[in-house]
Amino acid sequence: MKSQWLIKSGFFIPILFWTTTFICGFLMPGYNHVNRLVSELGEIGTKTQYLFTIGLVLTTIISIFFNIGLFRICKKNGLNIIPILILWTFSFSVLGAGIFPYPLRLHGLLGSPSIILFLSPLAALVFWKNTVIAHIKVISLLTLIIMMLGFLVFLPDFFSNYLGLKQRLFHFGWTLWFLSLSFIFNGMNNRIAKPERYT
Repeated sequence: MKSQWLIKSGFFIPILFWTTTFICGFLMPGYNHVNRLVSELGEIGTKTQYLFTIGLVLTTIISIFFNIGLFRICKKNGLNIIPILILWTFSFSVLGAGIFPYPLRLHGLLGSPSIILFLSPLAALVFWKNTVIAHIKVISLLTLIIMMLGFLVFLPDFFSNYLGLKQRLFHFGWTLWFLSLSFIFNGMNNRIAKPERYT
């Protein structure tokens, strides 16, 4: 598969994830995105369990294609691949959380690796330069901050009535990061693919 399509698949990851989340939330009576966790949408016995699982598995598949495309462009441009390698924790976690529904123990165990996903923009902040990728420092810092705000979920007494909102800050963060990477790397791929003109 061409790198161009692999990179563009990054746009569909958050679209599929959020569409699955909102549809399942709409179908679940009394569900509130502000104070309830995303995992509850796929809880065992709920009528949205299998729809949620399908959505997460499809999200995982697309993310794998996306990661491969990013890796290719990094290698072609001589970029440090650490920020990209960390993205695999997302694929692994989403797949685990989808296959093993809440509240199974494996749901928490296999879904936890994505907790280090914030290290991807952090690594980009350290290893990638603005001279190679325009504005990458600002984008990395912004997404890093938003992801870190998601860790407020581990402070139950802080805005205790907004558990779902706190968790979704993390999801908002990786959404911005994935969309930014897809846009940036698609542009880099186009520059690589564009034939040189000789005068």
